[in-house]
Amino acid sequence: MTATDTAAARVSDVELILRDHLFGNPTRSGGKISPDGKWVSWMAPWEGVMNVFMAPFDDHGDARRMTSATDRPIPMYLWAPDSRSILYIRDKAGDENFLLYQVGLDGKEEKCLTPFEGARVGLVGGSETIKDRLLVGINDRDPRFHDVFMLNLTTGELDLVFQNDEWAGFEADDSLTLRWAMRQNASGGTDMHEITDGEVAEEPTESTGLDDALTTAMAGYTTDGNTLYWLDSRGRDTAALFAQDTRTGERRLIAEHPKADIGSTLRHSQTGEVQAWSATYLRTEHHAIDPGIGKALDWLRERLDGDFGVQSRTDDDRRWLVWNDPLTTPIKSYLFDRDARTLTEFYTTRPELDGAPLQPMHATEIRSRDGLALPSYLTLPPGSDPDGDGVPEEPVPLVLDVHGGPWARDTYGFDRNHQWLANRGYGVLNVNFRGSTGFGKSFINAGNREWAAKMHDDLIDAVEWAVGHGIADREKIAIMGGSYGGYATLVGLTFTPEVFACGVDIVGPSNLETLLETIPPYWEPLVKQFHERMGDPTTEEGREFLRSISPLYRAGEIVKPLLIGQGANDPRVKQAESDQIVSAMERDGVPVTYVLFPDEGHGFARPENNIAFNAITENFLAQYLGGRAEPVGDTLSASTAEIRAGREIVGMAD
Repeated sequence: MTATDTAAARVSDVELILRDHLFGNPTRSGGKISPDGKWVSWMAPWEGVMNVFMAPFDDHGDARRMTSATDRPIPMYLWAPDSRSILYIRDKAGDENFLLYQVGLDGKEEKCLTPFEGARVGLVGGSETIKDRLLVGINDRDPRFHDVFMLNLTTGELDLVFQNDEWAGFEADDSLTLRWAMRQNASGGTDMHEITDGEVAEEPTESTGLDDALTTAMAGYTTDGNTLYWLDSRGRDTAALFAQDTRTGERRLIAEHPKADIGSTLRHSQTGEVQAWSATYLRTEHHAIDPGIGKALDWLRERLDGDFGVQSRTDDDRRWLVWNDPLTTPIKSYLFDRDARTLTEFYTTRPELDGAPLQPMHATEIRSRDGLALPSYLTLPPGSDPDGDGVPEEPVPLVLDVHGGPWARDTYGFDRNHQWLANRGYGVLNVNFRGSTGFGKSFINAGNREWAAKMHDDLIDAVEWAVGHGIADREKIAIMGGSYGGYATLVGLTFTPEVFACGVDIVGPSNLETLLETIPPYWEPLVKQFHERMGDPTTEEGREFLRSISPLYRAGEIVKPLLIGQGANDPRVKQAESDQIVSAMERDGVPVTYVLFPDEGHGFARPENNIAFNAITENFLAQYLGGRAEPVGDTLSASTAEIRAGREIVGMAD
């Protein structure tokens, strides 16, 4: 019996966690407290679709459904600042043209506040003192640029504040006055122009180059407008938190971390002053500035296992909604009364996972061949690591799960993919390769024009690390991911065709030249950064470079099985990106399985579709890595999945 056979035998005795329990609708999620503290709200399924519910704070069992979505889950909602209504966004079939909707506390009338077909709304500014207004951006006039409107939440009226013909973004203060307009400069950095009496200054007051573009930005004003906060990496590596006196221009350093950018902050609900901050290198660290906030965080830390954070607060800051990730049990939310020092369980997101064999995640650094430290996360199959040191007794099959972006990052904590794949018998490894965000500008910029080169070398180095440490069986390693992770999968099977046993590409681009030709129009104000970080399609040299790092032109190199999932309405990575590499592989006689979802966009939002693709994925992985799989069953018929090619490859021949 081989080492992987032994590992599979151990896993076979462990309870199989059902796909529905991990990827179906949660029982509750997205909890919030109304600003006035009278209500609590959450997301929960209705007619099989996630909708918004609310209840009195003191009787959250007296629930009232507020929304009536029946096709796709509502992706995001928030309380209006005056606590008199709930706001939420929705798109159509994944096209990402999000419109803004409102429903009053009686839940009887839902209305669209931005009824513009093909347009997309964005929040520009809110206020602690003007409770019935919001600044919103809408790109109905020109899809490239968002005009700024004042939205009256009582009447629904939209009044034009600023017609935008060139700017990528804006910053407003608490009076809902536009103070800054931002646009990209020739280097791919950001120019920031002050706005006075509605007029934008001709010359920028603040600027960054490309190196600081992703790590320097304004972080909002205090309510009185006297302080402007910055997350700023200029003159340093990691983004630090600064407070700037708007009268004198003097800046004061508030917080910094040697290895990570400053992440989130807690702000005083009335003054807007920063009270606490966090930074995440391998794990998240919380640091309080305000003594009262520090005592509250310490009190919670003593009572909650694992990681936690504040997800909602009342205007008077007496009541908090706190999330808690115990890491090997389901995520919970609690209502915290700061005065009474009481912690009341609000809900468990997925109670069906109580008692399930969830596995711990290990945070570690992996060294790249040129010396970069790559923050990474590993989860091992149950029973494979009795002493819990992050190294199995014998090598196991491994799935290298690559994050999207690439200007994003993986983090520590409960991860559905990790738990799912570990339960099926695989080690699961996330790697923050160069180009990932959160670790300072040098780490991001080390990925410039390194797609399919050093960025991919980091992934290969992680594979070698896993093999060299006795974690992974070299012959049974898969690569998978979505968006950039899908591209990385295609690169893995074309540029390094012998390393991986198989690959799973979800909405990944195959041709970077056509990817950049078809980006959404509202990304156009930022396109220079894409050109500088990826390659410039406006020059012949740049086009040739993009072709040289595009997997499409190496499709004939693929010798290992490939599974592709794609949404037909994806505005970022068009369906053509998957169509063209599937056509090239079929032309060259290379087997591929291709699953298309006609009602999805950039990823699979409907649980029925996500579960169906994961059913195909785990049976695909079982065939080539030797893990176990829950039968496909009727998941395909419950979804809109269209298997365009390779049905027989995953054992679903007609």
